[in-house]
Amino acid sequence: MITKFSVILLLFAHLATSASAKQIYYNVIDFGAAGDGKTNNTKAINSAIEAAAKHGGGTVYFPAGNFLSFTIRMKSRITLLLDQGAVLIGDKEVDGKGYDLPEEDAWYKKFQDFGHSYWKNSLIYGDSLRDIAITGSGMIWGRGLYTYDKPAIKGSGNKAIGLKNCLNVMIRDVSILHGGHFCILATGVDNLTIDNVRADADRDAFDIDCCKNVRVSNCNINSPTDDGLCLKSSFGLGYARATENVTITNCQVFGYDHGTLMDGTFRKEFKDEDPKANHSITGRLKLGTESNGGFKNITVSNCVFEHSRGICIETTDGGTIEDIVINGITMRDVTDTPFFIRLNARMRGPQGTPVGVCRRITISNVIVYDVGGRPKFPELGAAMVIGIPDHYIEDLALSNIRIIYRGGAPGEAVDKEVPQNLDTYPDPYRWHSLPAYAMYFRYVKGLRVRDVVLSYLNRDERPAFVLDDVHNASFSNIDAQKGEGAPQFLLKNVTNFSAHQVNGVDDIHITQTEKREL
Repeated sequence: MITKFSVILLLFAHLATSASAKQIYYNVIDFGAAGDGKTNNTKAINSAIEAAAKHGGGTVYFPAGNFLSFTIRMKSRITLLLDQGAVLIGDKEVDGKGYDLPEEDAWYKKFQDFGHSYWKNSLIYGDSLRDIAITGSGMIWGRGLYTYDKPAIKGSGNKAIGLKNCLNVMIRDVSILHGGHFCILATGVDNLTIDNVRADADRDAFDIDCCKNVRVSNCNINSPTDDGLCLKSSFGLGYARATENVTITNCQVFGYDHGTLMDGTFRKEFKDEDPKANHSITGRLKLGTESNGGFKNITVSNCVFEHSRGICIETTDGGTIEDIVINGITMRDVTDTPFFIRLNARMRGPQGTPVGVCRRITISNVIVYDVGGRPKFPELGAAMVIGIPDHYIEDLALSNIRIIYRGGAPGEAVDKEVPQNLDTYPDPYRWHSLPAYAMYFRYVKGLRVRDVVLSYLNRDERPAFVLDDVHNASFSNIDAQKGEGAPQFLLKNVTNFSAHQVNGVDDIHITQTEKREL
Protein backbone atom coordinates (compact mmCIF):
# COMPACT_ATOMS: atom_id res chain seq x y z
CA MET A 1 0.00 0.00 0.00
CA ILE A 2 1.42 3.37 -1.03
CA THR A 3 0.89 5.96 1.68
CA LYS A 4 1.16 9.73 1.48
CA PHE A 5 4.46 9.50 3.38
CA SER A 6 5.83 7.02 0.79
CA VAL A 7 4.93 9.40 -2.03
CA ILE A 8 6.79 12.22 -0.30
CA LEU A 9 9.88 10.02 0.11
CA LEU A 10 9.79 9.02 -3.57
CA LEU A 11 9.49 12.69 -4.55
CA PHE A 12 12.55 13.63 -2.50
CA ALA A 13 14.50 10.71 -4.00
CA HIS A 14 13.57 11.84 -7.51
CA LEU A 15 14.63 15.42 -6.78
CA ALA A 16 17.97 14.24 -5.35
CA THR A 17 18.60 12.06 -8.41
CA SER A 18 17.70 14.90 -10.75
CA ALA A 19 20.05 17.28 -8.92
CA SER A 20 22.86 14.75 -9.20
CA ALA A 21 22.17 14.26 -12.90
CA LYS A 22 22.40 18.02 -13.44
CA GLN A 23 25.76 18.36 -11.69
CA ILE A 24 27.85 20.84 -13.64
CA TYR A 25 31.34 19.93 -14.79
CA TYR A 26 33.65 22.71 -15.89
CA ASN A 27 35.43 21.03 -18.79
CA VAL A 28 38.81 22.66 -19.34
CA ILE A 29 38.34 22.21 -23.10
CA ASP A 30 35.41 24.63 -22.95
CA PHE A 31 37.74 27.25 -21.51
CA GLY A 32 40.28 26.94 -24.32
CA ALA A 33 42.50 24.09 -23.13
CA ALA A 34 44.02 21.69 -25.67
CA GLY A 35 45.15 18.22 -24.70
CA ASP A 36 47.65 18.03 -27.54
CA GLY A 37 50.82 17.86 -25.44
CA LYS A 38 52.06 21.10 -27.02
CA THR A 39 49.80 23.91 -25.83
CA ASN A 40 50.36 25.45 -22.43
CA ASN A 41 46.97 25.49 -20.73
CA THR A 42 47.66 27.42 -17.54
CA LYS A 43 45.27 30.26 -18.35
CA ALA A 44 42.46 27.97 -19.51
CA ILE A 45 42.65 25.68 -16.47
CA ASN A 46 42.71 28.56 -14.00
CA SER A 47 39.80 30.20 -15.84
CA ALA A 48 37.76 27.02 -15.36
CA ILE A 49 38.59 27.03 -11.64
CA GLU A 50 37.64 30.70 -11.32
CA ALA A 51 34.32 30.08 -13.08
CA ALA A 52 33.48 27.19 -10.76
CA ALA A 53 34.50 29.19 -7.67
CA LYS A 54 32.18 32.07 -8.67
CA HIS A 55 29.27 29.63 -8.55
CA GLY A 56 30.21 28.34 -5.09
CA GLY A 57 32.46 25.51 -6.25
CA GLY A 58 32.32 22.54 -8.58
CA THR A 59 34.27 19.98 -10.54
CA VAL A 60 36.91 21.05 -13.06
CA TYR A 61 37.10 18.20 -15.54
CA PHE A 62 40.06 17.00 -17.62
CA PRO A 63 39.09 14.58 -20.43
CA ALA A 64 41.61 12.23 -22.04
CA GLY A 65 44.58 14.16 -23.42
CA ASN A 66 47.98 15.61 -22.51
CA PHE A 67 47.55 18.98 -20.82
CA LEU A 68 50.65 21.10 -20.28
CA SER A 69 50.47 23.68 -17.52
CA PHE A 70 52.31 25.84 -15.02
CA THR A 71 50.87 26.67 -11.60
CA ILE A 72 47.22 25.73 -11.14
CA ARG A 73 45.71 27.88 -8.36
CA MET A 74 43.14 25.91 -6.42
CA LYS A 75 40.11 27.52 -4.81
CA SER A 76 37.86 26.35 -1.99
CA ARG A 77 35.15 23.80 -2.82
CA ILE A 78 36.85 22.78 -6.07
CA THR A 79 37.50 19.24 -7.30
CA LEU A 80 40.01 18.56 -10.05
CA LEU A 81 38.85 15.43 -11.87
CA LEU A 82 41.35 13.75 -14.20
CA ASP A 83 39.53 11.20 -16.30
CA GLN A 84 41.12 7.97 -17.55
CA GLY A 85 43.66 8.94 -20.18
CA ALA A 86 44.05 12.51 -18.93
CA VAL A 87 47.63 13.54 -18.15
CA LEU A 88 48.33 16.85 -16.44
CA ILE A 89 51.94 17.67 -17.34
CA GLY A 90 54.14 20.13 -15.52
CA ASP A 91 55.66 22.27 -18.28
CA LYS A 92 59.24 23.57 -18.35
CA GLU A 93 59.84 27.26 -17.63
CA VAL A 94 61.22 29.35 -20.51
CA ASP A 95 63.12 32.64 -20.12
CA GLY A 96 61.91 33.04 -16.54
CA LYS A 97 58.27 32.51 -17.45
CA GLY A 98 56.62 29.55 -15.83
CA TYR A 99 55.47 28.67 -12.34
CA ASP A 100 54.42 31.17 -9.72
CA LEU A 101 57.33 32.56 -7.77
CA PRO A 102 57.96 31.17 -4.28
CA GLU A 103 56.69 33.07 -1.26
CA GLU A 104 58.88 35.87 0.07
CA ASP A 105 61.49 34.66 2.52
CA ALA A 106 60.39 34.54 6.15
CA TRP A 107 62.63 34.84 9.19
CA TYR A 108 62.12 31.14 9.94
CA LYS A 109 63.21 29.94 6.49
CA LYS A 110 66.55 28.81 7.97
CA PHE A 111 64.84 26.17 10.12
CA GLN A 112 63.95 23.87 7.20
CA ASP A 113 65.08 23.04 3.69
CA PHE A 114 64.08 25.25 0.74
CA GLY A 115 61.44 22.82 -0.41
CA HIS A 116 59.63 22.97 2.96
CA SER A 117 59.46 26.75 2.99
CA TYR A 118 57.54 27.37 -0.26
CA TRP A 119 54.32 26.15 -1.86
CA LYS A 120 53.42 28.63 -4.60
CA ASN A 121 56.00 27.24 -7.05
CA SER A 122 53.99 24.02 -7.48
CA LEU A 123 52.07 22.52 -10.35
CA ILE A 124 48.94 22.46 -8.16
CA TYR A 125 48.91 25.02 -5.34
CA GLY A 126 46.51 26.02 -2.60
CA ASP A 127 46.72 28.12 0.58
CA SER A 128 44.05 28.66 3.27
CA LEU A 129 41.42 26.65 1.38
CA ARG A 130 38.74 24.21 2.46
CA ASP A 131 36.81 21.37 0.86
CA ILE A 132 39.05 20.55 -2.10
CA ALA A 133 39.81 17.34 -3.93
CA ILE A 134 42.09 15.95 -6.65
CA THR A 135 40.61 12.74 -8.02
CA GLY A 136 40.22 10.49 -11.03
CA SER A 137 42.06 7.72 -12.84
CA GLY A 138 44.32 10.10 -14.76
CA MET A 139 47.94 11.07 -14.12
CA ILE A 140 49.91 14.06 -12.88
CA TRP A 141 53.34 14.09 -14.55
CA GLY A 142 55.85 16.57 -13.17
CA ARG A 143 57.97 16.48 -16.28
CA GLY A 144 59.24 20.05 -15.96
CA LEU A 145 59.66 20.10 -12.17
CA TYR A 146 63.03 20.23 -10.47
CA THR A 147 64.01 17.57 -7.98
CA TYR A 148 66.39 19.88 -6.15
CA ASP A 149 66.08 23.44 -4.91
CA LYS A 150 66.35 25.95 -7.77
CA PRO A 151 65.53 29.32 -6.17
CA ALA A 152 67.84 31.16 -8.58
CA ILE A 153 65.91 29.96 -11.64
CA LYS A 154 62.95 32.27 -12.06
CA GLY A 155 59.73 30.48 -12.90
CA SER A 156 60.94 27.03 -11.91
CA GLY A 157 58.60 24.49 -10.33
CA ASN A 158 59.50 22.44 -7.26
CA LYS A 159 56.64 20.05 -6.49
CA ALA A 160 53.56 18.46 -8.02
CA ILE A 161 51.06 19.35 -5.28
CA GLY A 162 51.74 22.02 -2.64
CA LEU A 163 49.05 22.75 -0.04
CA LYS A 164 49.24 24.94 3.05
CA ASN A 165 46.78 25.71 5.86
CA CYS A 166 43.90 23.83 4.24
CA LEU A 167 40.92 21.96 5.70
CA ASN A 168 39.08 18.92 4.32
CA VAL A 169 41.33 17.74 1.49
CA MET A 170 41.00 14.51 -0.49
CA ILE A 171 43.51 13.16 -3.02
CA ARG A 172 42.23 9.89 -4.46
CA ASP A 173 42.83 7.45 -7.33
CA VAL A 174 45.27 9.61 -9.30
CA SER A 175 48.80 8.60 -10.31
CA ILE A 176 51.77 10.92 -9.86
CA LEU A 177 54.91 10.43 -11.95
CA HIS A 178 58.10 12.39 -11.21
CA GLY A 179 56.70 14.85 -8.70
CA GLY A 180 59.83 17.00 -8.37
CA HIS A 181 61.04 17.56 -4.83
CA PHE A 182 57.68 16.28 -3.55
CA CYS A 183 54.78 14.55 -5.21
CA ILE A 184 52.63 15.90 -2.37
CA LEU A 185 53.66 18.51 0.20
CA ALA A 186 50.85 19.15 2.68
CA THR A 187 51.71 21.60 5.47
CA GLY A 188 49.17 22.55 8.10
CA VAL A 189 46.48 20.56 6.30
CA ASP A 190 43.79 19.06 8.56
CA ASN A 191 41.28 16.35 7.70
CA LEU A 192 43.50 15.06 4.90
CA THR A 193 42.73 11.86 3.01
CA ILE A 194 45.15 10.29 0.52
CA ASP A 195 43.69 7.08 -0.87
CA ASN A 196 44.52 4.69 -3.72
CA VAL A 197 47.26 6.95 -5.11
CA ARG A 198 50.22 5.61 -7.10
CA ALA A 199 53.35 7.71 -6.80
CA ASP A 200 56.56 7.11 -8.76
CA ALA A 201 58.76 9.80 -7.24
CA ASP A 202 61.99 11.58 -8.13
CA ARG A 203 62.54 12.37 -4.47
CA ASP A 204 59.96 12.37 -1.65
CA ALA A 205 56.55 10.99 -2.53
CA PHE A 206 54.26 12.21 0.29
CA ASP A 207 55.41 14.77 2.87
CA ILE A 208 52.72 15.34 5.50
CA ASP A 209 53.91 18.23 7.64
CA CYS A 210 52.25 19.79 10.70
CA CYS A 211 48.96 18.08 9.80
CA LYS A 212 46.14 16.73 11.96
CA ASN A 213 43.54 14.03 11.32
CA VAL A 214 45.20 12.33 8.36
CA ARG A 215 44.29 9.07 6.61
CA VAL A 216 46.67 7.50 4.09
CA SER A 217 45.48 4.20 2.65
CA ASN A 218 45.85 1.79 -0.26
CA CYS A 219 48.77 3.65 -1.85
CA ASN A 220 51.66 2.29 -3.95
CA ILE A 221 54.82 4.38 -3.58
CA ASN A 222 58.14 4.06 -5.37
CA SER A 223 60.82 6.46 -4.14
CA PRO A 224 64.36 5.20 -4.81
CA THR A 225 66.38 8.29 -3.91
CA ASP A 226 64.47 9.84 -1.01
CA ASP A 227 61.72 9.10 1.48
CA GLY A 228 58.56 7.44 0.29
CA LEU A 229 55.98 8.29 2.92
CA CYS A 230 57.24 10.97 5.27
CA LEU A 231 55.60 12.61 8.26
CA LYS A 232 57.23 15.86 9.33
CA SER A 233 56.62 18.67 11.81
CA SER A 234 58.78 21.51 10.55
CA PHE A 235 58.82 25.20 11.45
CA GLY A 236 57.53 26.02 7.98
CA LEU A 237 54.36 27.67 9.32
CA GLY A 238 56.38 30.01 11.51
CA TYR A 239 55.58 28.10 14.69
CA ALA A 240 55.91 24.54 16.00
CA ARG A 241 52.87 22.37 15.28
CA ALA A 242 52.60 18.63 15.84
CA THR A 243 51.63 16.13 13.21
CA GLU A 244 49.03 14.03 15.00
CA ASN A 245 46.10 11.67 14.66
CA VAL A 246 47.44 9.86 11.60
CA THR A 247 46.58 6.43 10.24
CA ILE A 248 48.62 4.82 7.46
CA THR A 249 47.33 1.47 6.25
CA ASN A 250 47.42 -0.98 3.34
CA CYS A 251 50.30 0.77 1.57
CA GLN A 252 53.29 -0.58 -0.37
CA VAL A 253 56.65 1.19 -0.44
CA PHE A 254 59.47 0.44 -2.90
CA GLY A 255 62.88 1.75 -3.92
CA TYR A 256 63.14 0.51 -7.50
CA ASP A 257 64.30 2.63 -10.45
CA HIS A 258 62.40 5.82 -11.28
CA GLY A 259 59.32 5.15 -13.36
CA THR A 260 59.36 1.38 -12.98
CA LEU A 261 56.39 1.27 -10.61
CA MET A 262 54.29 3.03 -13.23
CA ASP A 263 55.36 0.75 -16.08
CA GLY A 264 55.30 -2.36 -13.89
CA THR A 265 58.91 -3.47 -14.54
CA PHE A 266 60.35 -2.82 -11.03
CA ARG A 267 63.93 -2.64 -12.29
CA LYS A 268 67.10 -2.20 -10.23
CA GLU A 269 69.71 0.15 -11.66
CA PHE A 270 72.41 -1.15 -9.31
CA LYS A 271 73.16 -4.67 -8.20
CA ASP A 272 73.86 -5.41 -4.55
CA GLU A 273 77.58 -5.74 -5.17
CA ASP A 274 77.76 -2.18 -6.52
CA PRO A 275 78.63 0.20 -3.64
CA LYS A 276 76.34 2.83 -5.19
CA ALA A 277 73.38 0.61 -4.41
CA ASN A 278 73.58 1.18 -0.65
CA HIS A 279 72.99 4.75 0.49
CA SER A 280 71.24 5.78 -2.73
CA ILE A 281 68.26 3.47 -2.21
CA THR A 282 65.70 4.96 0.17
CA GLY A 283 61.96 4.47 -0.26
CA ARG A 284 61.20 4.28 3.45
CA LEU A 285 58.50 5.44 5.85
CA LYS A 286 59.81 8.15 8.17
CA LEU A 287 58.67 10.36 11.02
CA GLY A 288 61.16 13.28 10.81
CA THR A 289 63.73 14.57 10.21
CA GLU A 290 62.08 17.99 10.59
CA SER A 291 60.57 17.55 14.05
CA ASN A 292 60.03 20.93 15.72
CA GLY A 293 56.41 20.17 16.60
CA GLY A 294 56.69 16.42 17.15
CA PHE A 295 54.44 13.47 16.33
CA LYS A 296 51.55 12.15 18.38
CA ASN A 297 48.96 9.41 18.06
CA ILE A 298 50.22 7.72 14.90
CA THR A 299 49.26 4.23 13.66
CA VAL A 300 50.91 2.38 10.77
CA SER A 301 49.43 -1.00 9.83
CA ASN A 302 49.32 -3.63 7.10
CA CYS A 303 52.11 -2.24 4.93
CA VAL A 304 54.68 -3.87 2.65
CA PHE A 305 58.25 -2.65 2.01
CA GLU A 306 60.49 -4.07 -0.71
CA HIS A 307 63.96 -3.10 -2.02
CA SER A 308 64.00 -0.07 0.25
CA ARG A 309 64.91 1.03 3.73
CA GLY A 310 62.61 0.33 6.62
CA ILE A 311 60.95 2.63 9.16
CA CYS A 312 62.54 5.71 10.79
CA ILE A 313 61.17 7.49 13.85
CA GLU A 314 63.22 10.59 14.64
CA THR A 315 63.03 13.66 16.85
CA THR A 316 66.02 15.91 16.33
CA ASP A 317 64.69 19.48 16.63
CA GLY A 318 62.98 19.49 20.02
CA GLY A 319 59.60 17.89 19.29
CA THR A 320 57.87 15.17 21.28
CA ILE A 321 57.24 11.74 19.74
CA GLU A 322 54.67 9.76 21.68
CA ASP A 323 51.98 7.13 21.27
CA ILE A 324 53.14 5.46 18.06
CA VAL A 325 51.95 2.02 16.93
CA ILE A 326 53.57 0.08 14.06
CA ASN A 327 51.74 -3.21 13.43
CA GLY A 328 51.49 -5.79 10.67
CA ILE A 329 54.51 -4.96 8.49
CA THR A 330 56.43 -7.14 6.04
CA MET A 331 59.76 -6.18 4.46
CA ARG A 332 62.09 -7.80 1.94
CA ASP A 333 65.48 -6.70 0.60
CA VAL A 334 66.01 -3.93 3.16
CA THR A 335 69.22 -2.05 2.46
CA ASP A 336 70.19 -0.86 5.95
CA THR A 337 67.94 -1.36 9.01
CA PRO A 338 64.34 -2.55 9.53
CA PHE A 339 63.63 0.20 12.04
CA PHE A 340 65.60 3.17 13.33
CA ILE A 341 64.41 5.14 16.37
CA ARG A 342 66.48 8.19 17.16
CA LEU A 343 66.43 11.05 19.64
CA ASN A 344 69.23 13.58 19.23
CA ALA A 345 69.93 17.31 19.36
CA ARG A 346 70.38 18.78 15.90
CA MET A 347 68.09 21.57 17.20
CA ARG A 348 67.33 23.35 13.94
CA GLY A 349 64.80 25.77 15.37
CA PRO A 350 64.40 28.85 17.56
CA GLN A 351 67.10 29.38 20.16
CA GLY A 352 66.30 28.00 23.58
CA THR A 353 64.17 25.09 22.38
CA PRO A 354 64.76 22.09 24.68
CA VAL A 355 65.82 18.66 23.46
CA GLY A 356 62.87 16.51 22.43
CA VAL A 357 61.15 13.52 23.99
CA CYS A 358 60.55 10.05 22.53
CA ARG A 359 58.22 7.69 24.41
CA ARG A 360 55.47 5.07 24.22
CA ILE A 361 56.24 3.32 20.94
CA THR A 362 54.97 -0.16 20.09
CA ILE A 363 56.22 -2.23 17.15
CA SER A 364 54.56 -5.62 16.66
CA ASN A 365 53.82 -8.33 14.12
CA VAL A 366 56.73 -7.59 11.81
CA ILE A 367 58.46 -9.97 9.38
CA VAL A 368 61.67 -8.94 7.61
CA TYR A 369 63.78 -10.95 5.17
CA ASP A 370 67.28 -10.10 3.88
CA VAL A 371 68.20 -6.93 5.73
CA GLY A 372 71.56 -5.12 5.85
CA GLY A 373 74.96 -6.58 5.04
CA ARG A 374 75.42 -4.61 1.81
CA PRO A 375 78.96 -4.14 0.44
CA LYS A 376 79.35 -0.46 1.31
CA PHE A 377 78.35 -0.92 4.98
CA PRO A 378 78.58 -4.67 5.62
CA GLU A 379 78.32 -4.28 9.40
CA LEU A 380 75.12 -2.22 9.25
CA GLY A 381 71.71 -3.86 9.43
CA ALA A 382 70.64 -4.18 13.04
CA ALA A 383 67.52 -2.46 14.28
CA MET A 384 68.71 0.73 16.00
CA VAL A 385 67.20 2.51 19.03
CA ILE A 386 69.48 5.37 20.09
CA GLY A 387 69.03 8.37 22.37
CA ILE A 388 71.75 10.68 23.69
CA PRO A 389 73.26 11.14 27.17
CA ASP A 390 70.62 12.32 29.68
CA HIS A 391 67.88 12.07 27.05
CA TYR A 392 66.48 8.57 26.87
CA ILE A 393 64.01 6.87 24.58
CA GLU A 394 61.30 5.66 26.95
CA ASP A 395 58.69 2.90 27.06
CA LEU A 396 59.44 0.91 23.91
CA ALA A 397 57.68 -2.41 23.29
CA LEU A 398 58.72 -4.88 20.57
CA SER A 399 56.76 -8.10 20.06
CA ASN A 400 56.01 -10.85 17.56
CA ILE A 401 58.93 -9.98 15.32
CA ARG A 402 60.85 -12.25 12.95
CA ILE A 403 63.92 -10.88 11.15
CA ILE A 404 66.39 -12.64 8.86
CA TYR A 405 69.57 -10.61 8.39
CA ARG A 406 72.14 -10.93 5.66
CA GLY A 407 74.88 -10.82 8.31
CA GLY A 408 78.46 -11.78 7.59
CA ALA A 409 80.42 -9.54 9.98
CA PRO A 410 83.48 -10.77 11.93
CA GLY A 411 83.78 -10.76 15.71
CA GLU A 412 86.08 -7.73 15.81
CA ALA A 413 83.15 -5.52 14.79
CA VAL A 414 82.03 -5.76 18.42
CA ASP A 415 85.02 -3.70 19.54
CA LYS A 416 84.52 -0.81 17.12
CA GLU A 417 83.52 2.47 18.73
CA VAL A 418 79.93 3.48 18.09
CA PRO A 419 79.80 7.26 17.46
CA GLN A 420 77.38 9.48 19.37
CA ASN A 421 76.42 11.73 16.41
CA LEU A 422 74.76 14.05 18.93
CA ASP A 423 73.87 16.97 16.66
CA THR A 424 74.12 15.59 13.13
CA TYR A 425 71.47 14.72 10.59
CA PRO A 426 70.22 11.31 11.76
CA ASP A 427 70.50 8.49 9.27
CA PRO A 428 71.54 4.88 9.89
CA TYR A 429 74.40 4.94 7.39
CA ARG A 430 76.20 7.53 9.53
CA TRP A 431 77.03 4.79 12.03
CA HIS A 432 78.72 2.58 9.40
CA SER A 433 79.26 -0.28 11.85
CA LEU A 434 77.38 -1.76 14.80
CA PRO A 435 78.47 -4.30 17.44
CA ALA A 436 75.16 -6.22 17.21
CA TYR A 437 73.87 -8.09 14.19
CA ALA A 438 70.20 -7.88 15.21
CA MET A 439 69.25 -5.09 17.65
CA TYR A 440 71.29 -2.24 19.14
CA PHE A 441 69.90 -0.20 22.06
CA ARG A 442 71.57 2.88 23.55
CA TYR A 443 70.13 5.34 26.08
CA VAL A 444 66.80 3.61 26.56
CA LYS A 445 64.55 3.38 29.65
CA GLY A 446 61.66 0.94 29.80
CA LEU A 447 62.27 -1.71 27.12
CA ARG A 448 60.08 -4.78 26.58
CA VAL A 449 61.09 -7.35 23.92
CA ARG A 450 59.14 -10.58 23.57
CA ASP A 451 58.29 -13.30 21.06
CA VAL A 452 61.16 -12.50 18.71
CA VAL A 453 62.94 -14.81 16.24
CA LEU A 454 66.26 -13.66 14.75
CA SER A 455 68.69 -15.32 12.34
CA TYR A 456 71.21 -14.53 9.60
CA LEU A 457 72.01 -15.85 6.13
CA ASN A 458 75.80 -15.57 6.46
CA ARG A 459 77.91 -16.45 9.48
CA ASP A 460 78.07 -13.53 11.90
CA GLU A 461 80.20 -13.45 15.05
CA ARG A 462 78.50 -10.53 16.77
CA PRO A 463 75.90 -10.88 19.55
CA ALA A 464 72.26 -10.56 18.67
CA PHE A 465 71.67 -7.80 21.23
CA VAL A 466 73.80 -4.95 22.55
CA LEU A 467 72.42 -2.78 25.36
CA ASP A 468 74.44 0.32 26.24
CA ASP A 469 73.15 2.58 29.04
CA VAL A 470 69.77 0.83 29.11
CA HIS A 471 67.55 0.62 32.19
CA ASN A 472 64.47 -1.46 33.06
CA ALA A 473 64.68 -3.95 30.19
CA SER A 474 63.06 -7.35 29.86
CA PHE A 475 63.45 -10.00 27.15
CA SER A 476 61.18 -13.04 26.98
CA ASN A 477 60.61 -15.89 24.55
CA ILE A 478 63.55 -15.03 22.31
CA ASP A 479 64.98 -17.39 19.68
CA ALA A 480 68.12 -15.74 18.29
CA GLN A 481 70.77 -17.47 16.22
CA LYS A 482 74.33 -16.95 17.42
CA GLY A 483 77.78 -17.87 16.22
CA GLU A 484 80.03 -20.30 18.06
CA GLY A 485 81.61 -18.48 20.97
CA ALA A 486 79.50 -15.35 20.48
CA PRO A 487 77.33 -14.16 23.37
CA GLN A 488 73.62 -13.57 22.98
CA PHE A 489 73.75 -10.25 24.90
CA LEU A 490 76.41 -7.64 25.49
CA LEU A 491 75.41 -5.38 28.39
CA LYS A 492 77.12 -2.07 29.23
CA ASN A 493 75.98 0.17 32.09
CA VAL A 494 72.67 -1.65 32.41
CA THR A 495 70.29 -1.74 35.38
CA ASN A 496 67.23 -3.88 36.12
CA PHE A 497 67.64 -6.33 33.24
CA SER A 498 65.82 -9.66 32.98
CA ALA A 499 65.82 -12.51 30.45
CA HIS A 500 63.29 -15.33 30.41
CA GLN A 501 63.12 -18.19 27.92
CA VAL A 502 65.95 -16.88 25.77
CA ASN A 503 67.76 -19.61 23.87
CA GLY A 504 71.31 -20.11 25.13
CA VAL A 505 70.72 -17.98 28.26
CA ASP A 506 69.50 -19.18 31.64
CA ASP A 507 66.66 -17.16 33.09
CA ILE A 508 68.28 -14.25 34.89
CA HIS A 509 67.66 -10.93 36.58
CA ILE A 510 70.51 -8.42 36.83
CA THR A 511 70.15 -5.45 39.14
CA GLN A 512 73.19 -3.59 37.83
CA THR A 513 76.26 -4.25 35.67
CA GLU A 514 78.92 -2.11 34.06
CA LYS A 515 79.76 -4.79 31.49
CA ARG A 516 78.63 -8.36 31.05
CA GLU A 517 78.18 -10.97 28.35
CA LEU A 518 75.37 -13.53 28.41
